[in-house]
Amino acid sequence: MAILRKSQIRKMSIKERDEKIMELKTELLTLRGKARTGGLESSGRVRELRRTIARILTINQEENEVI
Repeated sequence: MAILRKSQIRKMSIKERDEKIMELKTELLTLRGKARTGGLESSGRVRELRRTIARILTINQEENEVI
């Protein structure tokens, strides 16, 4: 899955963002489990997931302040 850009996230509804966060967190947990057993191929993917989750949460927070 590619990185979500800010413009893509802003086009999503709140419900879609919440679903995406849950999906990304699930994938992150899976990758962390693989990292503990030594089966992780790309450690950069963990960083990418964490940043994408943070990006979505930040945009959610920004929109809540505006309303």
